[in-house]
Amino acid sequence: MNPLLQPFETAPFKKIKNKHFKPAIVSAIKNAKEDIDIITSNIEKPTFKNTIETLEFSGMQLKRVTSIFFNLNSAETNDEIQKIAQEVSPLLSDFANDIRLNEKLFEKVKIIYQQKNSLNLTPEQVTLLDNQYKMFVRNGANLNENDKNKLRDIDKEASKLSLKFGENILAETNAFELHITDKNQLKGLPEGELEAAKQTAKQKDKKGWLFTLDYPSYVPFMTYVEDRTLREKMAKAFGARAFQNNKFDNQQAVLDIVKLRHERSNLLGYKTHSHFVLEERMAENPEKVMTFLNDLLKKAKPAAIREFEQLKSFAKKDRIDTFQKWDSAFYSEKLKKQLFDLDEEQLKPYFKLENVLNGVFTIANKLYDLNFEEIDTIDTYHKDVTTYKVTDNNGDFIAYFYADFFPRKGKRNGAWMTSYKSQWKDNDGNSRPHISIVCNFTKPTETKPSLLTFNEVTTLFHEFGHALHGMLANTTYPSLSGTSVHWDFVELPSQVLENWCYEKEALDIFAKHYKTGESIPMELVQKIKDSSNFLEGMTTLRQLSFSLLDMSWHSGESPQTITSVKEFEKKAFADTNLFPDVAENCMSTAFSHIFQGGYSSGYYSYKWAEVLDADAFEYFKESGIFDKKTAQKFKDNILSKGGTENPMTLYKRFRGKEPNVNALLKRAGLLK
Repeated sequence: MNPLLQPFETAPFKKIKNKHFKPAIVSAIKNAKEDIDIITSNIEKPTFKNTIETLEFSGMQLKRVTSIFFNLNSAETNDEIQKIAQEVSPLLSDFANDIRLNEKLFEKVKIIYQQKNSLNLTPEQVTLLDNQYKMFVRNGANLNENDKNKLRDIDKEASKLSLKFGENILAETNAFELHITDKNQLKGLPEGELEAAKQTAKQKDKKGWLFTLDYPSYVPFMTYVEDRTLREKMAKAFGARAFQNNKFDNQQAVLDIVKLRHERSNLLGYKTHSHFVLEERMAENPEKVMTFLNDLLKKAKPAAIREFEQLKSFAKKDRIDTFQKWDSAFYSEKLKKQLFDLDEEQLKPYFKLENVLNGVFTIANKLYDLNFEEIDTIDTYHKDVTTYKVTDNNGDFIAYFYADFFPRKGKRNGAWMTSYKSQWKDNDGNSRPHISIVCNFTKPTETKPSLLTFNEVTTLFHEFGHALHGMLANTTYPSLSGTSVHWDFVELPSQVLENWCYEKEALDIFAKHYKTGESIPMELVQKIKDSSNFLEGMTTLRQLSFSLLDMSWHSGESPQTITSVKEFEKKAFADTNLFPDVAENCMSTAFSHIFQGGYSSGYYSYKWAEVLDADAFEYFKESGIFDKKTAQKFKDNILSKGGTENPMTLYKRFRGKEPNVNALLKRAGLLK
């Protein structure tokens, strides 16, 4: 019996074997097609209920099975899972197109869409109807048969390429190891990092210290190791992932993905992929995005150049004549220490992972009345995953929450929030969500617990902000629930929560020394605040460079003329580059956000959402960061509403006005 085809509440990880996935997906596709047939064969007049709502709740089994499968492919993959992903992706792509190109179904949706003003629908129902109608139109429902077939081929090919892109990066990340046997070469590296590297070596039956391209290994290495040659070696290995003309090379994949996306948007009547994507964003079009990015660039670049010159002259004391990328983190940390007397290593003892996690739970309770109880009654896919039952102050069940914090071979780099089940309402009541966050933090060693860098603390808060958006969802329809919002709005709940990490009131809750239990001293809190804008110009410029690279790939009118990924990238970086180019390195071939994740033509949304989050947090601060009234407004108008209405409408309902970009510039210290 296939556990994925039996009814289940939480994902039955312990019963699932790899062999179950493909048959379950094939069977669930068949069932989902039958759900669609019920709508198209219905001889009654199309109504909102028998067409739009029935379509919304069709294929629920398939959605759950694929969410389990693709989440595992990101967090706990292996060769077999990757092979299955390559086999099922075209099937899923075909199925999606079977729906989107189904003329009978579209006709029924169109009939209701044309009557929408006379149907007395709620705002949420109007949004659902608009979304469904656009889903057809934006996916080729109005195309002729020949073009529909072309679209199918493009979608199938693109989904396979995107999977392969991610597999190649994971393979290249796993393939590199720096094995050191002479401790003198690791001068500068803190004791905790040395111990972690020793543990990694031990796990692979090697003497000495082993370093990898996983963030918890790579970032401290680049920040502290004095040996410049070794830093260069690590940096070049990191920058060369999937850019080595070997079987894991992503250059052709980048060119092919970009061409396919462009071809697809042209087929649908759009000038470029960016025009297609941004039609469904707060930003609306590429011109607006470019104006936004260039405006920020104008304000950030002078500060970035000043900071860069300051770093360069600081490094000159060590006779560094040509300041390179592999010098940046090392000298930034040294300069920060000199200017603010702040050392990341001073902070880490106050950020034991368990304390930070309990801290974010407490903050969620103070703001939104949520309680987290660790449980072992639901399955997990790995022993490192912890699970929680989330309830409100009345004891009502709100969500299940999964947390997966440490790097391992089958897990991709970075941090993300995801869900195993959305929230929705039906005749059985309010069906609650199952939410997960996945990170790559420093593992505990034999002598120390997992101690986070301050950057890792803000990452945990960021992902937990997304998780709150998922957990507090309270909508009728699953496709409008939680984080199912405009892509440039989705980062607001995550980024706004990061602000609490800088506030004494919040730090007092969780920043306790892991040995003594004493609270983080006030002078350290002050140093965190004082240094929060350190090198902000360079940081902003770096983010803008990624956004501009993304827009360059997707808003040009003739991607088929691009022959060299590296040369194209160099041109895109021209206005934002501070460092000399490294010939062996390429950003695009490992830019998972835009070539594997959903951020194509959307990377700008991090900065866009920063404007929203700075403005929103200013509002929180007016009455105190734990003010219940403000938190309730945020919960009622943002966190619980998902994508039920236009994001600007929701934001203005919370804030009382449109966001002001000056709030961001002021916070970043870029406002003169």
